[in-house]
Amino acid sequence: MKTLLKAGLAAVALLAAGSLPASAQSRVQVGTLVCNLAPNISFVIGSVREMSCAFRPSARGVKGGSYQGTVTRVGLDIGFSGAGELVWAVFAPSASVAKGALRGTYVGASSNASIGVGLGANVLVGGSQNTFALQPLSVQGQTGLNLALGVSGLTLR
Repeated sequence: MKTLLKAGLAAVALLAAGSLPASAQSRVQVGTLVCNLAPNISFVIGSVREMSCAFRPSARGVKGGSYQGTVTRVGLDIGFSGAGELVWAVFAPSASVAKGALRGTYVGASSNASIGVGLGANVLVGGSQNTFALQPLSVQGQTGLNLALGVSGLTLR
């Protein structure tokens, strides 16, 4: 189990340290998306996790917004996780973001590992016409006994 945890934590570190995908490099950071994750039990080859999110714009005069979300993961996903928090930097093609513009589907890579306290990271691209990128601003904080590596999908509504 220690070897699996070390491998998972190494993957988390690599994912969290990675740069934006090439398609996202010409985008500007427009704010952060802070999501509170519900507890979860994983099913070996995948999982589904509910969350509530708040968009916090970085520009004055731009309205934030609340979103409900669902994260699905396909890949190795074993264990259980308590409630947690994810914080993403939100990148867009321009500094102007309309209310509700983050709604949509995102896909990307994800990784997390926990024995007691753990870490995780998710890099996702999507949203309205695939124009947004979500880059981990800080790694995911969670508690539980879990190892997950795979492809994630996020739906914000």
